[in-house]
Amino acid sequence: MSRLGKRHPDLLCCNFNQDFSCIAVGHKKGYTILNCDPFGKVHSKNDQGATGIVEMLFCTSLVALVGAADTQPSNSPRKLQIVNTKRQSTICELIFPTSVLAVKMNRKRLIVVLENEIYIYDISTMKLLHTIETGPNPNAVCALSSSSEHSYLAYPSPAPSASSAPLSSNAVPAAPPAPTTGDVLLFDTISLSALNVIQAHKTPIAALALNSTGTMLATASDKGTVVRVFSVPDAKKLWQFRRGTQSAKIYSMNFNLASSLLAVSSDSSTIHIYKLANNQKGSSSSSSPNPDIPEHVDGARSPTPSDAPSNSPPLSSAKLTDNGSATSSLRRRSYHIGKSFVGGVGGYLPRSVSEMWEPQRDFAFIKLRGNGARTVVAMSGTVPQVMVISADGLFQAYNIDLENGGECSLMKEFALLGSEDSVGNASLGM
Repeated sequence: MSRLGKRHPDLLCCNFNQDFSCIAVGHKKGYTILNCDPFGKVHSKNDQGATGIVEMLFCTSLVALVGAADTQPSNSPRKLQIVNTKRQSTICELIFPTSVLAVKMNRKRLIVVLENEIYIYDISTMKLLHTIETGPNPNAVCALSSSSEHSYLAYPSPAPSASSAPLSSNAVPAAPPAPTTGDVLLFDTISLSALNVIQAHKTPIAALALNSTGTMLATASDKGTVVRVFSVPDAKKLWQFRRGTQSAKIYSMNFNLASSLLAVSSDSSTIHIYKLANNQKGSSSSSSPNPDIPEHVDGARSPTPSDAPSNSPPLSSAKLTDNGSATSSLRRRSYHIGKSFVGGVGGYLPRSVSEMWEPQRDFAFIKLRGNGARTVVAMSGTVPQVMVISADGLFQAYNIDLENGGECSLMKEFALLGSEDSVGNASLGM
C-alpha cells in the first residue's frame, strides 16, 4: 500500500498474503503479521526500524522486508531483507541501485520492482535469473500469479519509441524511455520468456491483478471507469465491468480464490464486487457499444519466433553483483523484452477495435465511511466475507450475500496497530 492518502501516523504499508489469510503491516518501529480469521497478532518485531514493504510467502515464516528510512543505512529503501520469522534470522540481504518499490512472491519466484527495472529471482536459491527494463513505472504497477504452475508476471508495457531503433553515427542521442501505454506485457517467470502483449486500455495502466491459478488477468487504467478481465496467456477478453462514470484512482483489485468474484477499491469510497458468471462473458454477448464508455480495447496476438526482432539476443541468467545490480550486458539483453519485443509485435496487433457489449454493473458493493484513506480489498477463502484494510489503520470484514449481492454489511472492525499487548484484541465496533 502506497503512502498516498490519509493514513495512520505510524502505518507505512499493509497488504494481504497470497491466499488472503494473513495481513502484513509495516510501521515506523518494524512490522507485524496478523491473522484474518480469527483476527489476531501472529508475529511482530518492533526493533526493526521503519519498514516500508512487508511481503509474506503464503503462511510460511518467510518474509521480505524493505526499509523506509533514507537516513538510516540499515533501513535503506534500496535494501531487501529475506527473513525467517520463526528462527528470527536473516536469510539474505540484497542492495539495489534505486529504491525498491514492490516485492512479489510465489513458491517459485521472487520479484523485485524498481522504477525502471524488474528483477526475477529463484526463491529457493535467491539466484538472480533475469532483469527486465520496463521503462518508468513509479507506482510499481505489476502482478505475479501465486500459482507455481503458471508463474506469470504482468506489468505495463513501455510505449515503442524511436529510441529503440538503430541510430546513425550523427543521429541525435536517444530520448529517455517512453511512458507506459494501456498495454500489458505477460511474462513467464519460469521459462523467462515474453508470452503476450494485451492492448487493454487507451490510457496508462493503473492496476493489475492475476487470479490464484494464473489463468485470468484484471486490468484498470488511470481513468478508472472500466475494469476488464482477460484470459491468460491467450489474452481473450472475458468480461468488461463498469466501475463508474466519473474517473477514479484504482487502489486495489483482487480475485477470490475460486475466481468467481473480483473486488475493486478506489478513491471513490465505494468498493465494487463483480461476479464472473458465464452468462456475463463478453464473447457470448451481442450488445451494441456503449456511447458512455469512450475507451476501446484491442486484441492481442502471441508472437511467433519469426515475429521477434532478428537481432534479439537469447534470454540468459545472470548473477547479482555485490552491490545488488545485474551486469550491464544482461540489462542490454533484457531490454529487448520491454522495447524490442513490443516494437516487433506492435505492428501485428489490431488497433481501435470498439467495444461490442455493454459493460456489466457490480454484483455487490461496500460503502466506506469515506475519509480518503487508501484501501486494499480481498475476499476470504473460508467464509463469505469481503475484507478491507486501510491506510488509516483499520481492518474491516463485511458479509456478502453470494446469491443476491447488493450492499455488504459490516460485521467486524479491528485496529491494525496499537500497543504491543492490544493489537488484535481490542474490537472497535461490530
